[in-house]
Amino acid sequence: MVEITKVKLSNQVYAALKEMIAIHRFEPGSRVNVEQLTKELGTSRTPTWEAVHRLIQEGLLTEIPNRGVFMVELTPTAAMELYTVREVLEGLAARGAIRNIEDGTIRRMKESLEEQQQVIQNRDLAGYSRMDFEFHGMVYEVCGNALLREMLDTIKHKMRPIAMHIDLVLPQLLKEHAAIVEALEQRDEHKAEQAFNIHNRHLIKQIQESSEGSTWKVYVPT
Repeated sequence: MVEITKVKLSNQVYAALKEMIAIHRFEPGSRVNVEQLTKELGTSRTPTWEAVHRLIQEGLLTEIPNRGVFMVELTPTAAMELYTVREVLEGLAARGAIRNIEDGTIRRMKESLEEQQQVIQNRDLAGYSRMDFEFHGMVYEVCGNALLREMLDTIKHKMRPIAMHIDLVLPQLLKEHAAIVEALEQRDEHKAEQAFNIHNRHLIKQIQESSEGSTWKVYVPT
């Protein structure tokens, strides 16, 4: 349970709900019980609804008259658009990270690779998605550009489960993550940007292929 203190309550509720969405608390298309969340977070209705309306404006939630609030389901088309934009922005982030990244961050990323390997072996798709979310976030943190980081964080939070065959390509995605870490460790701007491009284009291709008749929902990596 996420505890809420009294510092700008609606902002804290907003952050808590965004974290719930990030860790796949709500299934795509499922109803979000706002009254239940209000009780869970220990707040009044006003800050909870303020936070919900912010998430509606951002396109993460939708309110259907006489039915309630629902998670918005990410379509293959929307996912491909997100990854296409992310490819460009992550390329910029990679170049910035080369100039700012420290050995401690490289070490954390290597540890993340080991943890990703473990969840892949366990076929824990939700766990992999969360770890992938954190892995990319490490690069955003050191890109050296606050506006770029904000834009990437916005895209990151828009990533949600869609119909996509992902389990068979997880080992390859892990190799691509390893290539990203290698390029960052070598402080090679071109190689780092290229590694991110390859990773995003692979995911776009996978979404395209999986959208041709697949209805099996799995967790998309961020």
